Amino acid sequence: MTDNTFATDYERAREKFELGEYKEAAVIFAELVDRSALEPPLHGTTELRLYLARSYYHSAQLARAEEILRAMLVDHRDDHYALLLLGRTLQRQSRHEEARPHLAMAKLLGGYDIDGPDLPED
Repeated sequence: MTDNTFATDYERAREKFELGEYKEAAVIFAELVDRSALEPPLHGTTELRLYLARSYYHSAQLARAEEILRAMLVDHRDDHYALLLLGRTLQRQSRHEEARPHLAMAKLLGGYDIDGPDLPED
């Protein structure tokens, strides 16, 4: 794998994501994450994994999004965006009680507004 090929594939995946082609983006991002495990990029895989989780989330592959986000949070417990996305992923699966602590931490660490129509009242 050359750096040029990796960069080209990364840009193609981001383009698919920006166009709302989330399933297609997820396929490319998953491949990039797998490839980076064999030959780590210079800056780690956090951004790749977050894009992959977002692609899964937006294409309603919620179990996959949850798996990626939970793995990310093992290494980066204070990643406020990953916490927010995990909370929202759990909400979309009607797992509101499980979502609450993740959303609360996202609000605390990242200042996110976690109140909304998809968050049931206490």
